[in-house]
Amino acid sequence: MQNINNQTATLPIDRNTESYAEEAMLSAPMQHLPDMSLLTEEERQQILVDWNATTRAYPLEGRLHQLIEAQVEYTPDSLAVLFEDMSLTYQELNRRANQLACYLQGLGVGPDVLVGVYMERSLEMVIGLLGILKAGGAYVPLDPTYPSERLAFMLEDLASDATTRQLVLLTQSHLLARLPANSASVLCLDADWGRLAQEETANPACVTTAAHLAYVIYTSGSTGKPKGAMNTHRGICNRLLWMQEAYQLTETDAVLQKTPFSFDVSVWEFFWPLLAGARLVIARPEGHKDSAYLLATIWQQQITTLHFVPSMLQVFLEEPGLEECSSLRQVMCSGESLSYELQQRFFARHPAALHNLYGPTEAAIDVTFWACQRNSERHIVPIGRPIANTQLYILNSDGQPVPVGERGELYIGGVGVARGYLNRPE
Repeated sequence: MQNINNQTATLPIDRNTESYAEEAMLSAPMQHLPDMSLLTEEERQQILVDWNATTRAYPLEGRLHQLIEAQVEYTPDSLAVLFEDMSLTYQELNRRANQLACYLQGLGVGPDVLVGVYMERSLEMVIGLLGILKAGGAYVPLDPTYPSERLAFMLEDLASDATTRQLVLLTQSHLLARLPANSASVLCLDADWGRLAQEETANPACVTTAAHLAYVIYTSGSTGKPKGAMNTHRGICNRLLWMQEAYQLTETDAVLQKTPFSFDVSVWEFFWPLLAGARLVIARPEGHKDSAYLLATIWQQQITTLHFVPSMLQVFLEEPGLEECSSLRQVMCSGESLSYELQQRFFARHPAALHNLYGPTEAAIDVTFWACQRNSERHIVPIGRPIANTQLYILNSDGQPVPVGERGELYIGGVGVARGYLNRPE
């Protein structure tokens, strides 16, 4: 985890850590050393309370799909999703997702039941994700570009989940031959749509609570086998409502969805525009790797908001004609460390706002935010401060908060923290 102590306001306290530690030991000589605080009361108040005063009164008992259903009622005929030469209005998207939800409920999908999604970016993918949520289930991305060994492990892990009867798997007909051997009930959203089209188009009754799962995304497995991080409706709703409050999409905005859906950034790319009445523009499969294609899409579709990992932003900034993308008003960065040099290169090429976000898969996307500053004298780009209803603590190896400027590990608290790892309660 990154140390953020030197990236926030410094305490107006002149103190010597060693002398304060000596005073603390003398005042309580029988206290266990790991339990001894090296902070003054003023420091504890500022670090633990003041810097974590993030409470917002969001409607966190709602569910993610209900936020989108509310927008459907408001703008039913507005364009919701665009993929190449195909599109859906808010009402069309909602009706198709409702039909899928009814069908999935007939297969036993309900609260905390996991549904695998083995699909490429498409209109069907958006319908699939929203339909799973409406059915009461939680979606699990299974990226077709993953190695077969990783996919086989994930399918086996999902099939062994105690809350799932027979695993239901959504896919597309052209991907069937690449699907590893499994025992799932497979549904092709393109070839099998005739069956789904017979279902009801009205919103199904909501069967979930805010504590139920919305999605499970597997970690990279860099520290061992991949683990499925289980995120709830409450956590993701808090994250998206904060994002809307902070960055304020409107019906005139267009968000480019280009992050592979096996990464949690894709969650806000899919759902944030749909709860705000904006347009969701889906990049073609593998399009996120082609900076020339991305530039053309931004210009053609008048994209206003998109995300880059810093390494791809570096490549994107090499494209000629970036200055002509006048529609672009805000760029989000996360997933890697954003360097000061890259920040400055961005500002030299484009007038859009640049935001640095940070968060692990084990929380609902991002937990910190920072608005990059064009004329900043800092020569680092901070990860910033905690988002709404989130707490951050930098602790030492004994679990005690460290003074400002000292190194420690970043601990995250609040409604966005995932429920745990799938099938790994330990």
